[in-house]
Amino acid sequence: MDATDLAYAGAAEQARLIRAGEVSARELTETTLARIDRLNPRLNAYRVVFHERALAEADQADARRSSGQDRPLLGVPVAIKDDADVAGVPTAFGSLATSSAPKPVDSDVVVRLRSAGAVIVGKTNVPELTIWPFTESLGYGAARNPWNDAYTPGGSSGGTGAAVAAGLCGVALGSDGAGSIRIPASFNGLFGIKPQRDRISLGPDHHDGWQGLAQYGPLARHVADAALFLDATADGAPAGGYAAALAEPLAPLRVALSWKAPPGAVARLGAEQRAAIEDTAAALRELGHTVVEHEIDYGPGAFTNVLVRYLRGIADDAAVLPHPERLELRSRGMARMGRLIPQSRVDAARRAEATLAGRINTIFDHCDVVLLPGAAGPPFRVGELNGRGTLWTLNAAAARVPFYGVWNAIGQPAMSVPAGFDALGLPLAAHLAGRPGDERTLLRLAAQLEQARPWADRRPPVDQA
Repeated sequence: MDATDLAYAGAAEQARLIRAGEVSARELTETTLARIDRLNPRLNAYRVVFHERALAEADQADARRSSGQDRPLLGVPVAIKDDADVAGVPTAFGSLATSSAPKPVDSDVVVRLRSAGAVIVGKTNVPELTIWPFTESLGYGAARNPWNDAYTPGGSSGGTGAAVAAGLCGVALGSDGAGSIRIPASFNGLFGIKPQRDRISLGPDHHDGWQGLAQYGPLARHVADAALFLDATADGAPAGGYAAALAEPLAPLRVALSWKAPPGAVARLGAEQRAAIEDTAAALRELGHTVVEHEIDYGPGAFTNVLVRYLRGIADDAAVLPHPERLELRSRGMARMGRLIPQSRVDAARRAEATLAGRINTIFDHCDVVLLPGAAGPPFRVGELNGRGTLWTLNAAAARVPFYGVWNAIGQPAMSVPAGFDALGLPLAAHLAGRPGDERTLLRLAAQLEQARPWADRRPPVDQA
């Protein structure tokens, strides 16, 4: 296997190759670091790269394999979104307003990844305070989409998405407060899953992020890579684990196709994005599943519930910054709006979650999985919203990604699955959501779709430049 094929193999295959002795962890890590050195100046996927530390961790992984140890991600290069902590380096959150002091300990999810044998190769770029569905900041520049670098890779896990899509890691950690795993997965031709709330710990310092909206999860080239990541990091996994479940037969499912956005959200679904959902519905029918149009009953308060918690979450994050005067103007505006929301309104939104979930989940009286749009249009061009004010940017962002946040508000699993390409050669995606705690069904369905219509064999043109 040549270096490029190795880089694009994905975490599950990379782990298998190391386990079989066909490649060493050091060889794989050197290959990954060489690609980062070559491509990151163009893509700006990583804020910081751990060259020496990663090679030392790779050597440790090789020593463990030689001694007979077997860990699920042994020797696999993994990237960490820069809102999780890696001991010994600052967590920048895309902002110059944060502390430059190194973090004393790893976040819980990073501890789990290290325990699984992962080689941590670096931290990926995010928009300031992880606010936006595009990854641009004054402090750290713009991350760019490997499929067309005039466009954003999305956000807020945009650097993560660019890194995975360009073969700059085997799998990567993202976080999702209102679509921030699923959006970059959609824009970069990747598989991404937001797990059930609390499936992956946000500790020790980020519990209850964005008033309960935020969750960690993987972005990956293959469903098997994401399942392996979840097996390494998740609590309450099914017996035998998620990766093993992918091989189990999947009985025909009932799939509800829902087109409407939550009331109050602006949604003008593009023709190519609609066609991607229709094509996915056709693929599901070909696989033996029943797909019937049935709209979700969001009720009148779903969009407001997300907005209240999102804005207040941003204000909460801004309130603990050591250098708030360094915040970008748009970030200050978002924090200001969040501070205007009284605590009583936030408390009411949190109390309303159970009722909201009960209403939305009536859809599962008719189905096992919901198929719905993800992004309403293509990614923004890099710099498209430069100079725009807070409200203009917020409205533009909300109109582009109106279908994601409700699943954060009720805490349930949802995923983005590749679904072809638009006329510009940019990826399209389908968005699917499941019952509470049922990542297993989503993963098995995604694996079935991947087998029927493989997506990872098509690579972005970064190696041709």
